[in-house]
Amino acid sequence: MERRLVVAAACAFIVAAVLYSAWVTGQFTTPAVDRTEGYVGELAAADQPWTRLFRVSDVGAGLACLLGVALTPRLAREWPGWLALAAFGLLTAVAGVFPLDCAALSDPACGRHALSLPHRAHTVTAALAAVAAPAAMALLGARWRARLSWLLSGMTTGAVAVTAAAVVLGHLAGVAHRVQLALVAAWLVYAAMRLLVAAPVPGEGGTPHVVAQGDGPAVILAPGTGRSWFHWEAVAGALAGARRVVRFDRPGLGLSPPSPLPPTLYAEAARLAALAPAHPERVTVVAHRDACWHAEAFARLHPLRVERLVLVDPPCPKRRGRAAPADPVVRWLPALGGAWGAAALARVAGPAVNRLLSGLPDPCGVYRRGRVLAAAAGERLSRGRMASDLLAVRSGMPFPRVPVTVLGPRRGAGCARAVASELGGVLVRLPGPRRRILADHAGSVAAAAEGA
Repeated sequence: MERRLVVAAACAFIVAAVLYSAWVTGQFTTPAVDRTEGYVGELAAADQPWTRLFRVSDVGAGLACLLGVALTPRLAREWPGWLALAAFGLLTAVAGVFPLDCAALSDPACGRHALSLPHRAHTVTAALAAVAAPAAMALLGARWRARLSWLLSGMTTGAVAVTAAAVVLGHLAGVAHRVQLALVAAWLVYAAMRLLVAAPVPGEGGTPHVVAQGDGPAVILAPGTGRSWFHWEAVAGALAGARRVVRFDRPGLGLSPPSPLPPTLYAEAARLAALAPAHPERVTVVAHRDACWHAEAFARLHPLRVERLVLVDPPCPKRRGRAAPADPVVRWLPALGGAWGAAALARVAGPAVNRLLSGLPDPCGVYRRGRVLAAAAGERLSRGRMASDLLAVRSGMPFPRVPVTVLGPRRGAGCARAVASELGGVLVRLPGPRRRILADHAGSVAAAAEGA
């Protein structure tokens, strides 16, 4: 999937280069714009006959450039260059949305009347885009250390300077501007080719992140969808004095490396079995939200290894089709999590979403990472298949005679009541919103794990 993502990013850059070069046809379709003195942006001026065509080309070029940056695999220390290239794409798209009122350099009558806000917005964004493009080329060239990259970067910087000087002097601005745009388009094609021929980036490896503390009978704390080991900090602190508490991060979440395989119920039940002590010792499993399904499947598949289950706010499994429409998306998510788009989205929204959903801070900044965002999305999209698998396990494997405590909210505890009835467990209702059960009732969760 990583290779396909690289190909998609390269294609986006090539599309951006083609659309960015649409001005070439304007030399024949719009003769009113002076080829020697007129800006290329004048082809899209509001009073020109093909304004919509060239505006759409500019917007498409900018959006294609943004898509290419978003799909490019993330590499350390390259973020300033890709950020500048993303800014170039955004500014180019905005410049296409807001056209010039008239051909500023080609039409002597242009400017005699007050210029509109879109005209001024185009002028500013086009000027900023002209600076962002060579900046991106120079910053990425410094990381790539390739002669062709340095050559194109230097020539483009020179063309920008010559264009500015030509505008001030009032001569040959159109020629210099066209050379500048041609160099930017050539660099976009070069960047696409470099992505295609560069050596593949090795995927993140290593073992899943596991934290064990305390001594005594084993307790495994299984986090809910998209959550990490530190969400159990208060519960683990209350249990560690008399228990051996094991916390972990599923693939891609917290500090665990991502996995190319989509999450499944059977894989998560096997993960709990691997973390549990060997038979004949038994383990208490405390699970939150969708991890309650993993814990129940573990208990049904490995009945002799379970001492007790504590299920915190379990959801109701609903029967769905085996082939979920989200499956193809889930397969792409690990690769997308390593791209610049996911990294930018996670950095902007990740910490706020974590605090909103869990009510707890992110002490290690894991939710600022794109792979964590992708892993959480993958788990969310895999719920339908996991629910179907759990129902299949229920129909084929009896539930062992072990104590079960179900903790649910005081309001809207329908699913908690149904799960408690299904497993023959005890339902305990807790005050407050369900999203803050772990944050506000860590003592109650720990007491349930100890059988109190």
